[in-house]
Amino acid sequence: MKRRSHDPETPAESAEQSLYEALLSLKNVEEMSAFLGDLCTPAELEVLVDRWRVVPFLLDGMPYREIRERTAVSITTIGRVARYLNQGNGGYLAAAVRASRRQAQTTRKKA
Repeated sequence: MKRRSHDPETPAESAEQSLYEALLSLKNVEEMSAFLGDLCTPAELEVLVDRWRVVPFLLDGMPYREIRERTAVSITTIGRVARYLNQGNGGYLAAAVRASRRQAQTTRKKA
């Protein structure tokens, strides 16, 4: 994490909270895509996508090497995601459950 040598005008905790509120304020995939496209460099966004891409495979219990073959994501990244999935704050799991529900609802509406 980046450390600053001087005191910023806005405390880090306040800025972090503001970012979370901004993310929650977005209404759809298009708005989220535009926001993340503005916020992140292409490389930063690629890292986020790579991490998210492996979550379903890990939840299915797939071996790391098979995930690597299917996604081209490094074993190191897969291991990092697995560690946070199992010992983190529950964010990956909460998002995966909600994304799965949303996808199921969308599938039912199309049928």
